[in-house]
Amino acid sequence: MSGSRRVLSVGQCGFDHSSISGFLAAEFSATVDAADSRFEALQALERQPYHLVLVNRVLDADGSPGQLVIEAILGLDNAPPVMLVSNYADAQQQAETAGALPGFGKSSLRTPETRERLRAVLG
Repeated sequence: MSGSRRVLSVGQCGFDHSSISGFLAAEFSATVDAADSRFEALQALERQPYHLVLVNRVLDADGSPGQLVIEAILGLDNAPPVMLVSNYADAQQQAETAGALPGFGKSSLRTPETRERLRAVLG
C-alpha cells in the first residue's frame, strides 16, 4: 500500500470517531473510515486494504462485543494489524490473546505511549 495511511475505525460513537480521526490525520496523515458493525468492517476490508483497524470494546451502534470483530478480522487471510480501543486492561489482554496489537483507551489517545504504539504501525 502506498500513499496515505488508511485506518478503519469500528464501533466508535460519532464524537470518539471524530476525535480519533482528527488525531490520526494530524499525527500520521491518515485517512480514517468508519464502520458500525462487524459486517460493515468485513465489507470494508474486502473493498480495500487498511494499515490498521481500531475496534471499540463495545460497538456503539448495537452494543455487541468488539472482541467478536477482532476475532473475525484476525481470522482473515492477510489480516491487517488490529488494536482494541478500551481503557480496561482485562479487555486489552483478551484482545492481545486473540492476536491484536496492544491498543489504547480513549482517555490515553494523545499520550506518548499511544503515539509510539500507533507510530510502530503507521510510521
